Amino acid sequence: QVQLVESGGGLVQPGGSLRLSCAASGFTFSNAAMSWYRQAPGKGRELVATITSTSGSTNYAGSVKGRFTISRDNAKNTVYLQMNSLKSEDTAVYYCKTTRARYDYWGQGTQVTVSS
Repeated sequence: QVQLVESGGGLVQPGGSLRLSCAASGFTFSNAAMSWYRQAPGKGRELVATITSTSGSTNYAGSVKGRFTISRDNAKNTVYLQMNSLKSEDTAVYYCKTTRARYDYWGQGTQVTVSS
């Protein structure tokens, strides 16, 4: 079965960096587009970044463009989110997601807190 397991969250000061990882299993990872979403307290879930399966093309939300980088390692079945210049408004639970046969699969999420 499809499993997505996020890791790498934590507490970081404004201006700091974190790298999130999402380990995937149960499907052919190299064939799947992968996305990172986040959900801040009291807000809906928003798309942060997406990377395609073939060309590895990426797209970002305007609020993170230039600060966050999504990447993938198909040999390790893992997608990453490198987050630099973090701001307090980046505080949220971060989820990875993939869609297989029109069904969305989500990880359990990892908490990122940006605070001094």
